[in-house]
Amino acid sequence: MPQQERPPLVDDDALDELEREWFGRVHGRVLEIGAGEGENFGALALDVVWTGLEPDAERRTELAIRAREWGHEQPLLAASAERIPVPDGAFDAVIASYVFCTVPDPAAALAELRRVLVPGGRLVLAEHVGAPRGTAKRAVQRLATPSSVRWCHGCHLDRDTERAIAEAGFLAADVRRVRARSFPLGALPILLYEGVSPA
Repeated sequence: MPQQERPPLVDDDALDELEREWFGRVHGRVLEIGAGEGENFGALALDVVWTGLEPDAERRTELAIRAREWGHEQPLLAASAERIPVPDGAFDAVIASYVFCTVPDPAAALAELRRVLVPGGRLVLAEHVGAPRGTAKRAVQRLATPSSVRWCHGCHLDRDTERAIAEAGFLAADVRRVRARSFPLGALPILLYEGVSPA
């Protein structure tokens, strides 16, 4: 069996450009889960009606200020991705930026994202993920994950987010994999994913 080609190694500037291009794809009513302090506002198209979900109260305070500065008036959601307090089919797209490594129950969160999306709605995310199974990098990630969960806001370095998305029923439309430098673990695999919620 031929060895799988390693994704290209990109620097921070190139990764930023990729993320801006990725999140610039969404339109209409957009939910951003784990919106942090609004780092993705500059990437969004002008027609986006943005709603942010952020469970952390301190970040939500800063997020509210930045959202107003960018002209986003929708109330913020103080909730977790596993229980989103909106009706079914409320959004045309959901975006997430380095969030699924920390979500306590990814399967429940992805089921919620399918629920709140219209049929054919888009899921667009950027996420660091587990290296391929059986590799030395994956073994290092597995060993480091208990420490990263404890000290890095619940971050699971070895999550197979792409598999979880597929198991949730999303249909991949565009998937790109790169590697980005990270201290102290070296190059980490990054998944850029755009998928569709089936009817």
